[in-house]
This record gives sequence, structure tokens and C-alpha cells, in this order.
Amino acid sequence: MLEIMDLHVFYGGIHALKGIRLAVGEGRIVTLIGSNGAGKSTTLRSIVGLVKPQAGSVRFRGEELTRLSTHQIIQRGIGISPEGRHVFANLTVLENLELGAYNRTAAEFSGQLERVYSLFPRLRERCRQLAGTLSGGEQQMVAFGRALMGRPKLVLLDEPSLGLAPLVVEEVFQAIEAVRKDGATVLLVEQNAMASLRIADYAYVLETGRVILEGEGRVLLEDEKVIKAYLGE
Repeated sequence: MLEIMDLHVFYGGIHALKGIRLAVGEGRIVTLIGSNGAGKSTTLRSIVGLVKPQAGSVRFRGEELTRLSTHQIIQRGIGISPEGRHVFANLTVLENLELGAYNRTAAEFSGQLERVYSLFPRLRERCRQLAGTLSGGEQQMVAFGRALMGRPKLVLLDEPSLGLAPLVVEEVFQAIEAVRKDGATVLLVEQNAMASLRIADYAYVLETGRVILEGEGRVLLEDEKVIKAYLGE
């Protein structure tokens, strides 16, 4: 579904991505793990056109994305839940979700809204509440749900568990698996390597802008280098 080839991204004089290559198969959960500054978020931002690469290719279902604007890329069937949530604090939960479905019909909106509420029942309870007054975990649910409202084929999730309580983290990861069962493909950036590798079909390890290791999630859970560097064991 998604193929990145020899991608190079610079921030001024900083070479953030140094020729990375990765592929995401349809219907799979693929995770990117690595320390801060490894290039994980830059990879996601490059996919949706928020960062323009200086070289390389990003192809989604065979179509080159690097020449498209962000809104054109989203319309192709990609949704993103950004790092830091970035909910619209002065809008209600429902209004935030409505913004995620701007390119959908009323019937599609209603059906997808019910699906989001089934994944995150607290959002139904808080639908009229201003998003800025929610807890961090609830705001993450809003950001995740907003990404799903456009009924994307590919969902990009950037650090969805960051700063959340363990019970909320579990709920978020259960939702990720449910989204995959619904037929979506997931590309997950996550510092919680243990949790992400447990659910991932495939994983890439990024270090200073390069892919240094890749393999099935369960295999990397038992890799000595991964254990020592990222799993704290």
C-alpha cells in the first residue's frame, strides 16, 4: 500500500532522513521505533506532505505523493493523528470529529461517527464538551477518532501513547487492533517499543535518520539489540 524509497529530508543543515526505505503492506500494522530525533515523526510528516523531501519517493497505492499537497494526499485515503494531539481546544469533541470528515457525505459521517464512538465510548459522553477541557487521554482519543472520520485506507499514528496512563494506553492499543480488523492499514510511530512490537506485523528501527534493523514485530521483541536499546531489559 505504501512504499518509501531512498527518502532524504533536511531541516536547514540537518540531514534528518538519510535515504530510508520501508514498505507497508495492505491490512497490516507496521511500527517505527527509535529514540528521540531518530526521524520517526519526520517520516510521517513526509508521507502527508507537511515536510517536502529533497530526494526520494513516497508512493501510496502506486501513486507518487511527493508532488501533491497535504489536502490532496489526505483525499487519497490517508489519515493522521499527529504527535501532541493538536485538538481544537475551543471546539467541542463532536466539532473536532466533524472536521475529520470534511470530505465525506452525511451518511458516511454518521456511520463513521458511530464507529468512533464504539471505539471510544467516552467521546460520546463528552461530545458537547470543549476539547480543551478534556484529560490528555481523552484528547488523544479525539485526535485518533478525528483521523478515522475520513474513513482512511492508511492511518498514521504519531506517538499515540505519549504521556498517557497505563489503562488509557491499553485502550488506545486495543483501538489500533480494532481499526486493523475493520480493514484499515496502520503505520505506527511509538516510543513504547514493547507495546507496539507486540501488535505489529512488521517493524523498522530508526537511528539518526536511517533504518538500522527491520523484521516481524515478534522477532524484534526477542532481538538482543532491540531489547538492550529500547525495551529496558
